[in-house]
Amino acid sequence: MSTEKRKTIAMKKTILPFVALTAGAVMFASCNFERSGATGWNYNDSKNGGFEKAAFEEQENGPGIILVEGGQFTMGRITDELTHDWDNIPRTVTVSSFYIDEVEVTNFYWLEYLYWTERVFSTDYPEIYKKALPDSLVWRSKLAFMDPYVEYYLRHPAYRDYPVVGVNWLQCNDYCAWRTDRVNELILIREGLFEDNPNQINEDHYTTDAYMAGQYESGKRVEGLQDFNPNKDFRNVKMEDGILLPRYRLPTEAEWEYAAYGLIGNTVDERQVERRIYPWNGHWVRYDSRKKGGAFYGDFRGNFMRGRGDYMGVAGSLNDNGDITTPVFSYWPNDYGLYNMAGNVSEWVMDVYRPLSPEDKDDFRPFRGNVFKTKVLNSDGAVQEKHDIVVYDVEGIKYHLGEFQREMSGRATPEEGALIDELLTMIEQSIEFNNTRKSDAAMQRVQDMVDLIKSKDLEICPKLLSAISDYQADQPGDVRQRNVTVEENIDRRNYRQSDNIDFTDGDVESSIFYEDPAYEGNAMYDWGKTTLVNDRARVYKGASWADRIYYANPGTRRYLDERQSTATIGFRCAMTRVGSPVGMGDEKRRSKLQK
Repeated sequence: MSTEKRKTIAMKKTILPFVALTAGAVMFASCNFERSGATGWNYNDSKNGGFEKAAFEEQENGPGIILVEGGQFTMGRITDELTHDWDNIPRTVTVSSFYIDEVEVTNFYWLEYLYWTERVFSTDYPEIYKKALPDSLVWRSKLAFMDPYVEYYLRHPAYRDYPVVGVNWLQCNDYCAWRTDRVNELILIREGLFEDNPNQINEDHYTTDAYMAGQYESGKRVEGLQDFNPNKDFRNVKMEDGILLPRYRLPTEAEWEYAAYGLIGNTVDERQVERRIYPWNGHWVRYDSRKKGGAFYGDFRGNFMRGRGDYMGVAGSLNDNGDITTPVFSYWPNDYGLYNMAGNVSEWVMDVYRPLSPEDKDDFRPFRGNVFKTKVLNSDGAVQEKHDIVVYDVEGIKYHLGEFQREMSGRATPEEGALIDELLTMIEQSIEFNNTRKSDAAMQRVQDMVDLIKSKDLEICPKLLSAISDYQADQPGDVRQRNVTVEENIDRRNYRQSDNIDFTDGDVESSIFYEDPAYEGNAMYDWGKTTLVNDRARVYKGASWADRIYYANPGTRRYLDERQSTATIGFRCAMTRVGSPVGMGDEKRRSKLQK
């Protein structure tokens, strides 16, 4: 064999293992990519375009909330209706799984919200902080000495774990939006994408919508997540990543009632072996088992009024140990682990009140109150720049100024009367701007009203400023949104218009205004004259510290204007459950199938 031939063979022996090793490495590398079951193309591979599939197991459990596994139940009245309103007829409905707060929102949680609001907005927009303040004057009574609660209940540390009261429905929704943003901001910090940024101010503060629209960059620690798109290097977190949590919100009436009953504790296979009057079994209201209750045997199960004038029992043996509210972790939780679903404070829910809602609403995830919105887009199709001013409810301001003028009739000085007249003229101009879609000009007119009031040295000026601040709709930093329109839903079958609060709830033809087809508003509800029901009437559920045991039945329902508050109504937040109804527990079923 020639020397040249030996060299060739030796070279082949050296090269072939390297080629085999390289090919194996390429095959191994290609195996690292998950492939599409539809096209066979790799996911997360920048060489073929970089369509991404993020790793995701299950929805993360947000702070303070508990998963409520959904199902069907009979919603509505199950006992004699003492009020005879007949507004909660029984009906079988299905509620999807969702999350809800373990306890009511406390005074201390609300003080945290106030502190953040004051730190971010107080310099340039003090009215935002003013709107967030609970109405502590709800404690006052004409024939009772309640003023100590006015001064101490919200802020004194002795009450920090007591449920917040004096908050209206709109304030509760503002809190839910704020809580969503703070929780998601902390998640981004935890994931190493952002740094703590205590210098946020005015519109330059984190909101989830603004971040996902690419309109919040302050405090970024890194440029973002690696983008597999070959034309980009980094990107912001998207919905498809599953990193950020869904919004905190108020529970729907059906969700709250379902969670309060806690019927999962009475379920054997597919049978609910016993209905409940209260969030516990039986018709009695004291702990009835020495084994389960132990030292609590004979004590009341919730904080409610036992009888006329009896709010807490006798000294040495207080029946619920609470003259007003009690700390939120008092008493035993129900079978979902939720505290005080029968007492302490009544709680706001999302729904608009209608007497016949149980007959009208869907039997799957029932809810009345839908007003469909969409983000405002610019001419390029991108989300329009977020608000940099306070946005007001101009119709609400007009209504309040009209009522203010009527109440001041005969008592206002000439200067005060002239100021009110000028403000009414200006708000009409603002409404005209708003109706012609000149929202910035409309809000500037309201700001002119505020400046005018501040320039006057009149007794009514603080009252007018406080009233206007209560009618804020959006704040700086919020992404612009608008109601959907009929013309953009021409080919849609499931809905056309934005406001569906009055859907299937009467019409002009069936009212006394049947001869006036141009009648505006809901003819079924002549608010303030024949009824207190209108599109601002919101449902609240459950018993409070000042209610008899009847209202501890989760099926009872009452209502109040969304701008009003009392010393007996608080709230807790909820969150939508996405994906599997049973969470990580679904793995148990899969493992059983595999076995």
